[in-house]
Amino acid sequence: MSVESEAEVDVLHNTVLDTIGLEITSGELACGDVLTLDRIQQRFGVSRTVARETMRVLESMGLVRSRRRVGITVQPRSNWNVFDPRVIWWRLAGSGRNEQLRSLTELRIAVEPLAAAAAARSASAAERAEIVELAADMRTLGEAGKLDEFMEYDVAFHTLLLRSSGNEMFGALSDVVAVVLRGRTQLGLMPDQPVPEALDLHERVAVSVARGAYDDAEAAMAELLAEVRDAMLPLWRR
Repeated sequence: MSVESEAEVDVLHNTVLDTIGLEITSGELACGDVLTLDRIQQRFGVSRTVARETMRVLESMGLVRSRRRVGITVQPRSNWNVFDPRVIWWRLAGSGRNEQLRSLTELRIAVEPLAAAAAARSASAAERAEIVELAADMRTLGEAGKLDEFMEYDVAFHTLLLRSSGNEMFGALSDVVAVVLRGRTQLGLMPDQPVPEALDLHERVAVSVARGAYDDAEAAMAELLAEVRDAMLPLWRR
């Protein structure tokens, strides 16, 4: 048997992890199904090291549980770490996409307006200037139809707001928000160009934060996320 290099182990591990993770989160592997290291090795043609590391990561996410004389058992959704960015992506990429989009959008509606208000109170001068600059760049990229670049600036915009809020729990959600923002673009759920209202509202949020107008920042972010929710409603109703 050939000796796998560290890079090869990483590639194999990620391939196996993504495949099994998708199968669990989509329901193809159901709660109570039992996996074994031997079967994983045979199915994917990987070493025991790769199979064991894959199961270790899945167990850390709450997707499986390993027990002596029982094996590696798929766990119910109630045990999953639903805030893990990789779990979120698997759910977005699988058959439960619409349900996951709904959960994430409702989470954003609950959190981000308060985070914007907190940022208007707590952000540093440099952060206030940066949020205004990001909103301006988003308008330029959005109007030019450069969706991939727009997405990255959108991620940076919302990440900065959450992290400059002064609330460490809001800041800890930045990776979650980044996954759903990237997912909307990568899964083809964004229009060819962002709607003008969304660009306007990002700028309103930014200006309000820069001015320290926390009520205005909260209201503008709530309106922005209502626009996101309305765009998602046709998917949720399917």
